[in-house]
Amino acid sequence: MRAFFAVDLPDDLAEPLADAQAAFEGADGLRFVDPDRAHVTLKFLGEIGEADADDRSAEDEEAPPLDDVIAAGERAVADAGVGPFECAIEGFGVFPSLDYVSVVWAGVGAGSAALTALHESLEAETTAIGVDPEEHAFTPHVTLARMNDARGKELVREVVRERDPEIGRFEADAVRLVKSTLTSDGPVYDTVASFEL
Repeated sequence: MRAFFAVDLPDDLAEPLADAQAAFEGADGLRFVDPDRAHVTLKFLGEIGEADADDRSAEDEEAPPLDDVIAAGERAVADAGVGPFECAIEGFGVFPSLDYVSVVWAGVGAGSAALTALHESLEAETTAIGVDPEEHAFTPHVTLARMNDARGKELVREVVRERDPEIGRFEADAVRLVKSTLTSDGPVYDTVASFEL
């Protein structure tokens, strides 16, 4: 199964996130993310085993088994030494750059150090069990949209350069291991395990 570790945003931030997305509405080629599914990804795992180590099929042999991933998550959250903390969602940015826009995101102000500590701990524990290491530096963010083509790139650049919104604050108190199932209506997320801070 396709999976990732994340910190969820509360339901009451869905409307402020939708308002933030509205700043980009005129940008052709953008595909907006459902604000009800908003989260901060701490570590994308890719494919992991659907079953525990003892129940693995031959096709799962390459992927880390589910129980190993859950144990890695438990160790990582404990080792990070992070308790519940406040996160501020604010400002805009893009990946990989304003010259070539692939993802439009809202950033994290307060709370970014705690999110980074969790990411680093998850990175260490999951790569130790065979998950591929990250190729890019970690930037705590909430994805707002993905750019399918460059028609609206100039509007995106203008908004990112000129606006610095304060979108909302929330308390992060848990990390989730999430199963992501891709569908024609967008991804469906299901919690596999949760780790309290």
